Amino acid sequence: MKYLIACLGNIGSEYNNTRHNIGFDIADALAVDLKGTFKVERLASVCNAKYKARTLVIIKPTTYMNLSGKAVKYWLDKEKISIENLLVVLDDIALPFGTLRLRPKGSDAGHNGLSDIIQTLGTNQFARLRFGVGNDFPRGRQVEYVLGKWPKKEEKELPFKINSAVEVIKSFTSIGLARTMNSYNNK
Repeated sequence: MKYLIACLGNIGSEYNNTRHNIGFDIADALAVDLKGTFKVERLASVCNAKYKARTLVIIKPTTYMNLSGKAVKYWLDKEKISIENLLVVLDDIALPFGTLRLRPKGSDAGHNGLSDIIQTLGTNQFARLRFGVGNDFPRGRQVEYVLGKWPKKEEKELPFKINSAVEVIKSFTSIGLARTMNSYNNK
């Protein structure tokens, strides 16, 4: 069994430690947990790792957030991974900080990276793990908010929340979407 874990973010040091890059932070933590390393390849930094006899192809697209679909499609095709084994990991302003929500499909909910993936793949029928970043911003300031750094209080809690996301991803690849949703979505 092979899975594509597509973790969204933006390349460049100016985006490090921002809400919009939580996908990259989760990818890094997952790679460390599975003792893998990333190398820059076509359209993404890629880490191949094993978990319970499964192969996880973890990608951090280098296309910037709004063009994530190109990298996701390329790696699905290159690795011959079915869309049922795709998990997209992204930030979500509609969820309170640290809340994890695993879904089998759905709309882009205004997320440009997810929108590009849906458009490029021609379907919204793939799993996604949303990581809540909250929405404590004035009207019209969404971009500054998601590209902003974490406040100290949230920064302290972040490692624990990221570890929970890593556990959800591992569960998705080992016991499947439905059972993982039942286990984690109500926490």
